[in-house]
Amino acid sequence: MNEIVSKQIITTPQGERLVVLPESEFDALIDAVEDKTDQIAIEQWRQARSEGRTDDLPLEVMKKLVDPEQSRIRVWREHRGLTGAQLAKAAGLSAAYVSQIETGQRDPGLKALKSIAAALKLDLDDLA
Repeated sequence: MNEIVSKQIITTPQGERLVVLPESEFDALIDAVEDKTDQIAIEQWRQARSEGRTDDLPLEVMKKLVDPEQSRIRVWREHRGLTGAQLAKAAGLSAAYVSQIETGQRDPGLKALKSIAAALKLDLDDLA
């Protein structure tokens, strides 16, 4: 990034020092920060992927996850290749209860959600 050449320092009546610079230089600073933030995020993702801590989700799965009509639990279960009974067993829940959760007939408690998230190898946030 180029050095800022046209800055001006002013002091408020309260003694706070402010930097005034042309809008184009301010925009360049913001762009540089956003670029660096993106670089850091990409590097963190690459590290997580190399350690097996991330999912590469197909577009169709991502579309289902953002569709409010879809059960996130069902989408993740199907993506993981599990039946309802397999998920229920892994989560320590009844298959009927898991089915009722997926169809919206019952709201799971926090304990059940944590169990399902663990069985699906997800963070709780992934189901919210």
